[in-house]
Amino acid sequence: MPAQPKLSNLCVVLVATRNPLNIGAAARAMSNFGFSQLRVVNPYELAFREARSAVGASKLLADAKEFQSVADAVADCTLVVGTTAVGRRALQHPLRRLEPGARLIRRELLSARVALLFGSEKVGLSNEDLSHCHWLMRIPTREEHRSLNLGQAVAICLYEFIRDSKPPRQPHKEKPATAKDRERITEVLLEALRASGYLSPHPSAIADEKVRRLIRRLNISAKDAAIFPGMLRQIVWKLQPH
Repeated sequence: MPAQPKLSNLCVVLVATRNPLNIGAAARAMSNFGFSQLRVVNPYELAFREARSAVGASKLLADAKEFQSVADAVADCTLVVGTTAVGRRALQHPLRRLEPGARLIRRELLSARVALLFGSEKVGLSNEDLSHCHWLMRIPTREEHRSLNLGQAVAICLYEFIRDSKPPRQPHKEKPATAKDRERITEVLLEALRASGYLSPHPSAIADEKVRRLIRRLNISAKDAAIFPGMLRQIVWKLQPH
């Protein structure tokens, strides 16, 4: 029998959510469709675990994990997908509609952990948040009214993941690097680029985001991810005066 996607491999990550009722509604939708891993990054309201909108999902809400940064929240995931209504913002990532995007995510859930990011109700995901993503996904709403309530957006995405009962074909591939592995490579590469003079020695959020996006676009395996930091550290060491 073909393997079925492992729903516990999907992590719903809510970033800087402003209304605790939306966190509760997201938890309810997750419980409705059989997902259990809720992660919250810097919510505006710390008492979100008491949200009355989490009907039937109080335990899921109580078990939600809190993080101080997106990097920490997605560290153990091999695929990170951001959601966006697009609007007028210029995107630096591949953008997929929900239907084909969901098929790719279902395939990944067969054997790896996936993070699905939702931004704050007011501004969505920031450019820094998006720099942690491999690609982006949008729900095809009409042009005149793009945005959805956060709880509704979570519910629509999760339904699409379980809607197709046909198991996805699992491609033969090496175990991919996790987000934590890729972030480690990003940090050492930035250090090497600054030591070489390619980048200014002064920290720059824009430069960091560009390099992070570059690393996310590379198809790095877990095996290769263990080698790259050592190679880059050797370069940094050689560039330093002795």
